[in-house]
Amino acid sequence: MKKVLRLLTVFLIAIAITACGNKGNSNKTSDAAANDTKSASGDVIIKIGHVEPESRSTHKAILNFKKNVEEKSNGKIGIEIYPNGSLGGDVQMTESVAMGTLQSTLPSTSVLTTYSEEFGILDMPYLFLNSEAAFKALDGEVGEYFNKKLEEQGIHCLGYAYNGPRSTTTNSGPIEKPEDLKGVKMRVMESPIFIDFYKTIGANPTPMSFTELYTGLQQGTVDAQENPPSLTFANKFYEVQKYQTIDEHVHNFLPFLINKNVFDSLDKDMQDLLESEAKVFVAEQREMELKDNEKAIKDLEQEGKLITNILNDDQKSEFKKAIQPMYDKYQKQFGQELFGLCEKYNK
Repeated sequence: MKKVLRLLTVFLIAIAITACGNKGNSNKTSDAAANDTKSASGDVIIKIGHVEPESRSTHKAILNFKKNVEEKSNGKIGIEIYPNGSLGGDVQMTESVAMGTLQSTLPSTSVLTTYSEEFGILDMPYLFLNSEAAFKALDGEVGEYFNKKLEEQGIHCLGYAYNGPRSTTTNSGPIEKPEDLKGVKMRVMESPIFIDFYKTIGANPTPMSFTELYTGLQQGTVDAQENPPSLTFANKFYEVQKYQTIDEHVHNFLPFLINKNVFDSLDKDMQDLLESEAKVFVAEQREMELKDNEKAIKDLEQEGKLITNILNDDQKSEFKKAIQPMYDKYQKQFGQELFGLCEKYNK
């Protein structure tokens, strides 16, 4: 069965690469998106899909990546960018990249637990002390560990963009201690870790696609959500929420994924170009995201009218104590060695 699937994958890749340059722009969601994602020219066309709006750092930085790669490849590589989930959610696009029907995407690491359950460790609350420690880990041995896992699934990782420090918004009231989340219907990604986190502290976790989140909050299907402040602001969740708590419980990443067969089919100089420009993209995007989040916290309070509280170190420690059973469980599941590898970057 695996051999049949691999043959099918190769066949689909050939069709996708040939057809991408001839497709129209029926998936574009706005005039701005149309200008950014218009059909590109090149010997190889790489379509990059992501779920974020054009105002986010990921999209802004990937536009520069597109420009640099197209110019420096001298027409060999053309890139099309599809924002706003126009090609599907993170789960669907990652599956498409694994199968070869889409060349590239930037999903949250949370959805990659389907391909290797160890990715769940990156969702462990308060795993890294701060963004700097998290960056060093993903650029170092932790990133290398997970890149090998992806290669086994037919996916090549070009780097880890930063989705920001995840924080919480609610309608029920401010979150100052774990007990404040008891019974709250919390939207979570389709990640066992996130589900366990909120179950452990007594909330009611509800898996839901990001593209359905605004409507879910509006209709009361869920009461709360957690995302980086910049993403919360960009998607106007403040229109359907009342409070924000800056708890920075997870430093979330967006791996820059490309189908391995597509990547391997490129000449060595084109592979090197993609790798080098991806490093530029990651560095630029992270810097933008850190600044955007600082601004978004203020904007959510001032423009979005969200009542804001920021957890101090002692309050964060209370949350970490409350989820110690989670750490005990996943240290057995993932192994103490992997946790130790992550902890190494907190020193």
